[in-house]
Amino acid sequence: MVSGHRSRPVDTAHDAHDWALVLAGGQGLRLRSLTTTSAGYAVPKQYCSLSGGSSLLGNALQRAATIAPAERTCVVVAAGHRRWWRPLSQLIPKKNIIVEPRSRGTAFAILLPLLTILQRDPQATLLVLPSDHFVRDEGVLATAMRKAMTDARSRGGSIVLLGFAPEEADPELGYIVPGNAIGANTREVVQVVEKPDATWAAGAPRRGALWNAFIFAAHGERLLELFKVLMPDVVMDVSAVCPQSDAHVPCEAGLDKLYEQLPTIDFLRGVIERCPARLRVAQVPTCGWSDLGTPSRVARVLQRERQKTTRASAPADLAGILNLATQNSQCRTGRDGVR
Repeated sequence: MVSGHRSRPVDTAHDAHDWALVLAGGQGLRLRSLTTTSAGYAVPKQYCSLSGGSSLLGNALQRAATIAPAERTCVVVAAGHRRWWRPLSQLIPKKNIIVEPRSRGTAFAILLPLLTILQRDPQATLLVLPSDHFVRDEGVLATAMRKAMTDARSRGGSIVLLGFAPEEADPELGYIVPGNAIGANTREVVQVVEKPDATWAAGAPRRGALWNAFIFAAHGERLLELFKVLMPDVVMDVSAVCPQSDAHVPCEAGLDKLYEQLPTIDFLRGVIERCPARLRVAQVPTCGWSDLGTPSRVARVLQRERQKTTRASAPADLAGILNLATQNSQCRTGRDGVR
């Protein structure tokens, strides 16, 4: 454990080259109605709690801890969110906080830390997860994530996606259409569809489609090779500002200049949808997973979990700045005129 950083519980049976990458640079624009304070400023949703206690980012870090220790956990954050992510340096090494000067899409939010991680550990296998999810049964998801890491190591170039059985036809989520079985709980992927139209989403169960949680495992070098095939020029440009030793973080001045010129590329559409042959999907048993991407989904989770959402208070560096349950209640009061 790196000196000065609090330890987190980790299963020591994990491979020494396992890494966790938490994506926490999003603006959360669709949730702005719930994340705006009474003073009128918006708090990025990952720094809010669902119903008191730990922030969504804090929950994601606890998820990451089931895969890798703090030394091998990286978090991608936005430069404009510094006031909120500054306490992260008490939880993970400062060099593991990867700061993007501005948003250029999830492809670069993955590519930048991927290059940094591979500079430190060329044999790395990564578990990538967002920081805006709710999970009722974390143990079920942790088991699935660890299995995905094992599959990613053993299957070489495959990206192992985690999928969830749809509970409703939601066109605001992504879907994975599984193909032939290649293991006890792993299948080939026929198609990945990000935010389809309502008609496609309604027919998802007939196709056997699963919700795409954007949680996946991949061998680092194989993932980088895929980036190089699909976008060689930008890989070369980003590589030029990445560290040449594990003692440094990406060059801040060079990164800022580069990000002014980069296009915006979504990882799901720019990478995942273009290479179904390189994908595998593992269905996660029911665990109460939800993407808290919109006010309606937050409201549905709160309604479903209303008897279970009281959380123990979190350490100050993990506590949510806003309580989404309280914000949702206030929004409903303002809309309906009743409590």
